[in-house]
Amino acid sequence: MSAPTDVIDRPLVGAAGGVQIGAGRRARTRRRRTVIVTLLLAVLGALLLSLCLGERWDSPVEVVRALLGQQVPGVSFNVTVLRLPRALTGLLAGLAFGMGGVVFQTMLRNPLASPDIIGISAGSSAVAVIAITMFGLSGPTLSVLAVIGGLVVAGVIYLLSWQRGVHGARLVLTGIAVGAMLDSVISYAMTRTQVYQATEALRWLTGSLNSAFWDGVGPLAAATAVLVPVLLVLSRRLEALQLGDDAAAGLGVRPHRARLALLVVAVALIAVATAATGPIAFVAFLSGPIAHRLVRGTGSPLVPAALVGALLVLLGDLIGQHLLPTRFPVGVVTGVLGAPYLIWLLARTNRTGGSL
Repeated sequence: MSAPTDVIDRPLVGAAGGVQIGAGRRARTRRRRTVIVTLLLAVLGALLLSLCLGERWDSPVEVVRALLGQQVPGVSFNVTVLRLPRALTGLLAGLAFGMGGVVFQTMLRNPLASPDIIGISAGSSAVAVIAITMFGLSGPTLSVLAVIGGLVVAGVIYLLSWQRGVHGARLVLTGIAVGAMLDSVISYAMTRTQVYQATEALRWLTGSLNSAFWDGVGPLAAATAVLVPVLLVLSRRLEALQLGDDAAAGLGVRPHRARLALLVVAVALIAVATAATGPIAFVAFLSGPIAHRLVRGTGSPLVPAALVGALLVLLGDLIGQHLLPTRFPVGVVTGVLGAPYLIWLLARTNRTGGSL
């Protein structure tokens, strides 16, 4: 009688295991949804606070009335002309930095594979500084050149790191080398220009929302409206690439084509955001790891990382403008936050014997 009992018990054990696996998946899904909703509410809260806080405090009710088109004396101009384009630029740039950065880190399976670490942001910066200091350019022309510079440098890094495919460590090291050369170009251009132009270039290099006005919001919004959905469509390929090229190929994904498509869209996002605000330090670098820790690796990291990036930029700007004795650009604040994390990451990698 024992044999039939064993036969009957096995399906019960399998069913119990299936129930546990299903419960675990539901718990992870609930956690992911909770994290996304919480981040979204935090971003909206930071956005509202950015609209309320300026030289004077305006109540949320007055701000909402101004946003709805009502004329509120002493409020409407401040909110709709001064604060709203700044807040929207920070929101959109943060989304772009966060989403573009996590694509690099996830696809190359390397936390250092961030655009501001591997030289892509330096490409946009070098072209912008040369345009400012040597040709006196500004406005939309400067933004277009910065985008082109980021795309071209990304292509150069990709080609230099290609050897029967692109691997994380090789691309990181190649990007760091290219970024170092571009930093030298920037330094040379800064020493060969007039003081006023050097000041303009330095303000752009720090990453700032001080020059955010309505004429720059439109192009940034249009670019993110096109690129973000494309990246979301490609998210399944990104998840497949996390498993390795062989596993991705087994799932019907062509690794090299998928990687190239993801790189192009992510670089375009980073370049567009950099052209709008300058290279806001470490937002692309920090957003992915923070998002991964919050959702604990469940599902695509794109949406959580984008929300974290937006929150970092909005809060960084609020801190730099209102909570410190002297006003600082947002790039200075995020740089102070990101540098210790980079040092800790390198120290942990060295201690555990891991590779870049």
